[in-house]
Amino acid sequence: MFSYFETPLSAQFQRLEQEFDDLFEAWAPWSGNIRSLPSGTFPAVNVGSTPDSVTVYVFAPAVDPKGFEVSLQENVLSVSGKRDTATEKDATYYRQERFGGAFRRIITLPEDVDPDKVEASYRDGILQITVQRRESAKARRIEIH
Repeated sequence: MFSYFETPLSAQFQRLEQEFDDLFEAWAPWSGNIRSLPSGTFPAVNVGSTPDSVTVYVFAPAVDPKGFEVSLQENVLSVSGKRDTATEKDATYYRQERFGGAFRRIITLPEDVDPDKVEASYRDGILQITVQRRESAKARRIEIH
């Protein structure tokens, strides 16, 4: 839905940005900035916007859609839930990379979102939350008489 044209220069900037993110993640993993969240933070989130709405994509495979709790207070979106993992009690695990357990993500949206106009759907492991912008915040054409 949201895309841009990649050029060699923009690819270099993305690479540089990723290197800075990786560098600062090691120094300040506790920072509240979304860019400095530790790798493997669950669930991964993408946020995009148009002049009419803001859409949040929460990548949460194997989560029961009924187990999500989504709330929006003013412009702060909260998504929480739980993902169960199947494990054998007698097995010894040498590595477990799949996240299991309770999770919560807090996302600050633009101030012009309308908390009364929110839609959410879950399909193929992706929770999509769309929040409309307030009509009063949209640009409108003023006629000159």
